[in-house]
Amino acid sequence: MRNRFDDTNPAKEEEEYVQSIIDNVKWLGFDWEDRLFFASDYFDQMYEYAIQLIKAGKAYVDDLPADQITEFRGTLTQPGKNSPYRDRSIEENLNLFQRMKTGEFPDGQKVLRAKIDMAHPNLNMRDPVMYRILHASHHRTGDRWCIYPMYDWAHGLEDSIERITHSICTLEFENHRPLYDWFLDALGVYHPQQIEFARLNLTYTVMSKRLLFQLVEEGHVAGWDDPRLPTISGMRRRGYSPSSIRAFCKRIGVAKFNSMVDFEFLEHNIREDLNKTSPRFMGVLRPLKIVIENYSDQQTEELEAVNNPEEPARGTRKIPFSKTLFIEQDDFMENPPKDYYRLTVGREVRLRYAYFIKCLEVIKKDGRPVELRCSYDPATKGGYAPDGRKVKSTIHWVSMSHAVPAEVRLYDRLFTIADPVGQKGMDFKEFLNPQSLEVLRDCRIEPAMKTLKPFERFQFERLGYFCVDPDTTKDNLVLNRTVELRSSWTKLQKQRRKNQEPFNT
Repeated sequence: MRNRFDDTNPAKEEEEYVQSIIDNVKWLGFDWEDRLFFASDYFDQMYEYAIQLIKAGKAYVDDLPADQITEFRGTLTQPGKNSPYRDRSIEENLNLFQRMKTGEFPDGQKVLRAKIDMAHPNLNMRDPVMYRILHASHHRTGDRWCIYPMYDWAHGLEDSIERITHSICTLEFENHRPLYDWFLDALGVYHPQQIEFARLNLTYTVMSKRLLFQLVEEGHVAGWDDPRLPTISGMRRRGYSPSSIRAFCKRIGVAKFNSMVDFEFLEHNIREDLNKTSPRFMGVLRPLKIVIENYSDQQTEELEAVNNPEEPARGTRKIPFSKTLFIEQDDFMENPPKDYYRLTVGREVRLRYAYFIKCLEVIKKDGRPVELRCSYDPATKGGYAPDGRKVKSTIHWVSMSHAVPAEVRLYDRLFTIADPVGQKGMDFKEFLNPQSLEVLRDCRIEPAMKTLKPFERFQFERLGYFCVDPDTTKDNLVLNRTVELRSSWTKLQKQRRKNQEPFNT
C-alpha cells in the first residue's frame, strides 16, 4: 500500500492534519512503511514540466483577475473567449513565470495557464490554471515557494513520477480525466490510467469534507473527532473497531454509480464485531435505589460474572453484591401495561448473576419513585430457583456502596432525515438532530471498570456497546455509547425482501 498527500495548497495543509491521517490509517491496520509521499516532493519536477510546456507553446502567463478568468471561460452552452494575454511570446512567458517564482508579483496578479481550447465542450479543458501565486508558508517546504501547482496539473504528474499504474478517483473527477490525459500526453511522459468510482454515501450524515468543515468551524460538533462525525478519528472515539470498519468496507465494495448505504448496515457490522470481542460489564445509566430488606446490613458477597460468553477463555470476574443496589429507572413501573415483565410491586424478577427479588413497596418523592423496598430469595443464588419457578425478566444492577460514578454520552444520528444534502432549496444544517447527544452525569458502573483506559471498548449488558472517551480523568470516567445493543438491520432486510424493495449493502 502507498499513500500520497496532496499538499499543493499551503493554506489548507497543516502538519496536525497530515499526522492525524497517518495515525488514523495506521490505527485501521495499514502501514505505508517507506511508501509515504507528498505532492511537495515533486515541486521542482513540476516546475520543470511547466517550463517544458511553455517552451512548446502550450502554456502562457495570464494577467486576467480571477473573476474575469471565470467570465471568459464561458458556460456549458456558450464557448469561452481567449484571454488578451494568450498569445504572448514564449520568451515573455518564460520571463514572467520565472519572476512569478522569485516572488516579484503579489498574490493573484498572475497565473500560468495551459493553452488548450477555449471552445472545448468540456469546461475543464478551457485553458485551465496550472499555477497561482500564493505567498504562504508550506508545512514541508517553508517559504521556498510562492507559486503553487493546481491539483489538476499536479495529480497526473505525481502519478507519472511514481509510476502509478491506476489512479483511483471519485466520480466527480470523471470529466477531469481528459485534462489528466492531455497534460501527460503533452509532456510525453509515462501515462497511468485514471479510473473513477462512486464515493461512499451514508444515510443520516454527510461525507463531504467541505460540509464537515462547516459543521466543525460553526461549532455544531465538538471537532473533527466528534463521535457523531463519519471521520476515522470520530469513529475511533465513538468506539468503532478497525476490523468492523474494514469488514463494512469489504461488504459494500465499490460501484460506478452514486448510491446511499444505510447507516444501519454500518452499525450492523459494528455490533457483529464488538459482540465477539467486547468484555461485558454492568452499568446503570439512570439509577433507581433498591433496598433488600431481608439482606443483612453487614453482608457483602462477591458473585461470579461471565466476561464474554462469545469467548469462554476470557473467564469470569467478581462483582460485589450488597443490601442496597441501583437498577435502571426503566426497569420498574408502578402501573405497568400488560406486556411489561420487569419489576413492579408484587412481581419477582431475576437480578443478573445474583438472586430473585420481589418488590414490596415504593417510596416516592414529588410523585416520583425514588426507592424500592424489596425482598430476595437466598435459595436462588446464581439466578435459578430450586423449586423450578420461573421469572419472565432479568435486569442488571450495581451495588450502591461499591459502584463507581461515571459520565455517559449517548450518541444518536447526526441528522433527522436520511439525505440532508438532497433537499432542494434547503440548508443541510436545518436537519441537524438536536437529540444527537445526550449527556448523563449521574451514572453508576461496577468497580471492575475503574482500570479501563481511553478507547477501550466493552458492552454494558442489556444497554449496548460503549468505549472510554479520552476526556476521562482520574476523577471523572467518561464513556461513549458506540451503538445500541439491538440491530434493526436483519429485520429491515427481511421486510425489504418481503416487499421486494431494493436496498444497498
